Amino acid sequence: MDTATETETEQIVFVTEDGVPTGETGPKLASHHEHTRLHLAFSCYVLRRSDNALLITQRALHKKVWPGVWTNSVCGHPAPGETLEDAVRRRAGYELGMPSLSGLHCVLPNYRYRTPPFQGIVENEFCPVFAAWADTEPAPNPDEVGDWRWVAWTDYTSLLNDPSANVSYWAKDQFEQLKAIEPFSGLWADGVAE
Repeated sequence: MDTATETETEQIVFVTEDGVPTGETGPKLASHHEHTRLHLAFSCYVLRRSDNALLITQRALHKKVWPGVWTNSVCGHPAPGETLEDAVRRRAGYELGMPSLSGLHCVLPNYRYRTPPFQGIVENEFCPVFAAWADTEPAPNPDEVGDWRWVAWTDYTSLLNDPSANVSYWAKDQFEQLKAIEPFSGLWADGVAE
């Protein structure tokens, strides 16, 4: 399926404040606007097994929502009837060329956020957060990813705290909860070069 067809037909799942699907779905792009309804999504942080470096990505510059921002490894929306774990693996394969993640597990099952408007679009997501490990280098899809790098957790912390850095709202917001839980709380001493 080509990118244009995928984005036109991809459906998002609307949920209650507790993340329970309402039974309603909507087209992904058309559903994101200034009054975006709460819907199901996910974020995933991929660590390199050899040294626990974190894969961060820059969203492609032509993306409709949050183009060019640096963020965690991969984000997305499960399709109707798709489990979150299957959605993470599908999007990691599609966006990063990394369909084989190991140790995939949910670290923030009830994470929820709403962004300020960005070019008239508000993100409003019930967004469980996952961690996983990879043994291979990414081969990103240029339709999704403009740039990428492996960084030490301490360097990621510096990036998030740099007011001039173009970093996603949700990456900054998630960090406040992630920094105190495993596997991230154990990464402060890891010295990983970029």
